[in-house]
Amino acid sequence: MEFAASFRRPLTEFERLGAADPAEQISVTLYLRRRAPLPAPAARGQARLTREELREQYGASPADVDLVLGILASKGITVVEVDPGARRVLTAGPLSAYADTFGTSVDLVRSLHRSAPQGVTHRYRTGELALPGAFGGAVIAVLGIDNRPQAAAHFRPAKHRKKPTEQTSYTPLQVGEAYGFPAGTDGTGQSIAIIELGGGFAQADLDTYFSGLGLSTPVVTAVPVDGGANTPTGSADGPDGEVMLDIEVAGALAPGATQLVYFSPNTDQGFVDAVTAAAHASPTPTAISISWGGPEDSWTAQGRTALDAACADAAALGVTVTVAAGDNGSADGDTDGQAHCDFPASSPHVLACGGTSMQLDASGRITAETVWNDGSGGGATGGGVSAFFARPAWQTDAGVPAVSGAGGRGVPDVSGNADPETGYQIRVDGQASVVGGTSAVAPLWAALIARLAQANGGRPLGPVQTVFYDGVKPGTVQPGFNDVSTGDNGAFTAGPGWDACTGLGSPDGAVLAGLFDGSAAGGGGSAA
Repeated sequence: MEFAASFRRPLTEFERLGAADPAEQISVTLYLRRRAPLPAPAARGQARLTREELREQYGASPADVDLVLGILASKGITVVEVDPGARRVLTAGPLSAYADTFGTSVDLVRSLHRSAPQGVTHRYRTGELALPGAFGGAVIAVLGIDNRPQAAAHFRPAKHRKKPTEQTSYTPLQVGEAYGFPAGTDGTGQSIAIIELGGGFAQADLDTYFSGLGLSTPVVTAVPVDGGANTPTGSADGPDGEVMLDIEVAGALAPGATQLVYFSPNTDQGFVDAVTAAAHASPTPTAISISWGGPEDSWTAQGRTALDAACADAAALGVTVTVAAGDNGSADGDTDGQAHCDFPASSPHVLACGGTSMQLDASGRITAETVWNDGSGGGATGGGVSAFFARPAWQTDAGVPAVSGAGGRGVPDVSGNADPETGYQIRVDGQASVVGGTSAVAPLWAALIARLAQANGGRPLGPVQTVFYDGVKPGTVQPGFNDVSTGDNGAFTAGPGWDACTGLGSPDGAVLAGLFDGSAAGGGGSAA
C-alpha cells in the first residue's frame, strides 16, 4: 500500500557513494494515529488534559499498538520503546529489514545543507514508502530510514554591516527591561524545555556568563534523545552558538526557571522525537522553545503531520510552544522566487516568533523598532502565509492576506529584537559574542511565558495566541503589544496591527500579565 505522505523528492545536488549497507543497524520511529481526534478546545489549550487523560482518550489505541508490534516482530524489527500516550513506537534493526518492510531502496550519499555547508554523509531515499496493508491506516509516519539533515538553526552572529553609529548590542536583561517583563517575577517554579539539533554547552561558560550579569546560574540539564548529546563543537559560528544563545537568553530573563535542553540528531526523526519527549515529560514544562526549522516544503507530509501532532499534544497539556519564524525573509532561503513559511513556526499549535531591529536610549527605553531586514546576505525575519496549514479560528479577523486564493495560517504571531546589529551579548565557547536572529526571540518569549505563568499563580498558559488575538481587527493594535509598522521582509510589508513581518508586535510584558489573571476568557488564560 503506497504511503503518499512519505514522499521524498530527490535532492538537486548530491554525490552518490553507493548503496547503503543493508546490515547497518538503524533506529526508526513510527507514529500511530490517535484513537480519537483531539477536540478543538483541547487543541487550543482551553480544556487542558492531564498526561493520563491524553493517553487514555487521544493516544494510540491498544488494538493499533498490538497490531503494529505484531507486524514489526514478524519482519525482524525490534521494538525498543512504546509510548501509547505519545503514539510513538521506537524500533531498531538492520536497514534491510526496513527496506523490505516499507518497500524502498536506500543509498549512501554526500550532500550539502544549510546546517552543514561543508557537506554531510547520510542515508538517502526518494519517492514513497509502501506500508504493509495489514497496518490498516494505524501508522501516520515512519521516520529515520532517510537521515538527511532536516532543519537549520535560526541564529546569526553580528557581522557589523551597518554604519558604526547604527551598531549596538544589548544584554538580555536590557531587552527584557525594554519590553516591560513583569516586575516581581523571575520564572521560579517554572520549567523551560529547549530543543537542540546539535552542538552543546559548557557549564563553565554558563557560570561565567551569568555571574557577569549578576545572576545565579540557572539549573540546566541536558536530555539525550535518539543518541543525541551535549557535545560542544568548539566553534561559536556552529550549533554551539545556537545552544548558548537559547540557554543564556532564557536563563537571563527567567533565571528562576529550570531548563531542560533536549539534544537530538538533526533529522526529521530526531526533531519530532525531541519535541514529543519534551511535551510528554513529567513534570510538564511551562514552555518549549524551538529555534530550528526549515521551509514547509522541505518536509515530508508525514514529518509535518507528526511534528504538528506533537505540538498539538503540548497545547492540550497546557504547554506554550515558542518557535523562531526564520532568518531568511519571506523566501525562507528558497530560490524559486516564491514566498515560503518556515516550519514548525507555521504550525497553528505554536507561538510563531518574528524579528525586529530595536534601538534603546540611554535610559533603556525603546526609541525605534522596525522590521529586521539587513538586506541580501544579512538576514531578515521570516513570515508569510502557510501553504499547508489552514487559518486557525483565532486568526480569522487579524487581516492575514489570502495568498493564491488560500486562507492559510499567518506567520508570525509575535516578535522581538532579532537584528544581529542590535543583537544580544552572549558567551560561546569561552568568547564574548554578539548574536541575533529569530532564534533569540523564541527563548525570549519562552522566558516571558514562564514569568507570566509565575504571576498567574503558577498555572500554565498553554497556547497563548488564543488570548493574544482575542478581539483582533485588521489594522488595530492589540493590548500588550508594541506595534511595529515600518519595514518589510521581502514579499510582505509591515503596517498597523498584525502583519506577516512582526505579527501583533513586540511584547509589553506588564500589560500582557494582566491578560492572565485567571479571569481572561477562552484560550490559555483560563485556569484549569
